[in-house]
Amino acid sequence: MPEESVFNPAALERPLGESSGETQIDETRAETSLRPASLGEFIGQERIVRDLRVAVEAAQKRKHAPDHVLFSGPPGLGKTSLARVLAEEMGSHLHRTIGPTLETPKDLVGLLIHLRPGDVLFIDEIHRIPTKVEEYLYTAMEDFAVDLIIGEGADARIHPLTLPPFTLVGATTREGLLTAPFRARFGLFERLEPYPTEDLVRILSRSASLLEMDLTVEAATHLASRSRGTPRVANRLLRRCRDEASVAGHTQVGVELACTTLENLGIDEAGLEAMDRRILRCLAERSGGPVAIKTIAAVVDEKEDTLEGVFEPHLLRHGLIEKTARGRILTARGFGALGLEPEARPGTLFNA
Repeated sequence: MPEESVFNPAALERPLGESSGETQIDETRAETSLRPASLGEFIGQERIVRDLRVAVEAAQKRKHAPDHVLFSGPPGLGKTSLARVLAEEMGSHLHRTIGPTLETPKDLVGLLIHLRPGDVLFIDEIHRIPTKVEEYLYTAMEDFAVDLIIGEGADARIHPLTLPPFTLVGATTREGLLTAPFRARFGLFERLEPYPTEDLVRILSRSASLLEMDLTVEAATHLASRSRGTPRVANRLLRRCRDEASVAGHTQVGVELACTTLENLGIDEAGLEAMDRRILRCLAERSGGPVAIKTIAAVVDEKEDTLEGVFEPHLLRHGLIEKTARGRILTARGFGALGLEPEARPGTLFNA
């Protein structure tokens, strides 16, 4: 694995939906241990893997850093893993940070001055970089140079700083929030899509092998179908199955144990979790909507960004809700997921 540095770790935000303390540390370590170490080990996203392989091979022939890469898509699909794999394939050093920690240009310069030729700078949540820092990145990305300002006011001096060729890898769940000039400076744009069940089964089988678990194909398929098309969720469910098996004294994880684990976690046959059902009930209790996202966030006691980035994509993808200019609407399928009949509303398909 490439040597990895983390900028300002104390300021890094905890992953959404996970606890703090030792439990969080254990989960992070477990997730990291299951990540692929090369493009050959990466399962799924075939087009993106091919694009990266071509970019790496071309860069190695030119003896230059690959073009800057922008990964977009919902959380848990492998954006961080691909950044690590890119650094591994190039045999370079990985520097990792997140957008909100880069509050001033000085914070960015503190990272840039430690880059070596061919290094990979990975910025997660890159859409949350302040505008003044984003603009400072422009010359770094294009010309591999920045102006270092020493001092303040009338005594300030500008010291040009030349940077070694490096690759910036940005990851975002909100690509639309990136400015056009910033986005245009990336050479590769890759959008990660939810994984089909067959790819998740392969991922679960690989993870079970690494965890030294005996996982049946039927159980893997069952877990994969409830994993929201997301490897991170699939691996989390697998670890919970391992816990259940350990407590129950089982040596194999079969369908029955997988079902028990999912039931204990409150995940239903449609793959809906407790928060998903709370969102749907919020809309159902208001005649199916439209309901503003601020109202939903207040009712279910969750941040708007979390609702839009973590929960809504799954609900939208499965046609359980719709987004309109006036707010979110519960569809007939969404009512059905709650075991309810659709509310009749004038001018909608529900009273057709």
